[in-house]
Amino acid sequence: RFVESGGGLVQPGGSLTVSCVSSGDLFSVFDMGWYRQVPWQRRELVAEIAPDRTTKYPDSVQGRFTISRDDAERTLRLQMNDLKPEDTAVYYCNAILAAGDPATWGQGTQVTVSS
Repeated sequence: RFVESGGGLVQPGGSLTVSCVSSGDLFSVFDMGWYRQVPWQRRELVAEIAPDRTTKYPDSVQGRFTISRDDAERTLRLQMNDLKPEDTAVYYCNAILAAGDPATWGQGTQVTVSS
């Protein structure tokens, strides 16, 4: 299970960092991801990080978002810069392999980009 935090209201062009903490003992061995979802749309993977710190991003956030992990603290972070209104969503973290199991998702944290 994951507990996300750090969301809020930010102006376009601003920055925000969201975090999540895992209660699982195997956090360090999984590929981890940050996802986002807006109402009536599918959840979208916006950043992924492997145990060796290799990262992947879709074109929509490449160069603006940075994912990081602290395995000792079982913490995943997403630093978001140059935020745009279309980044507005509820942000969630999860292990990539667990994404298909509804029971593994936390409550998420709301990020709103608006002037």
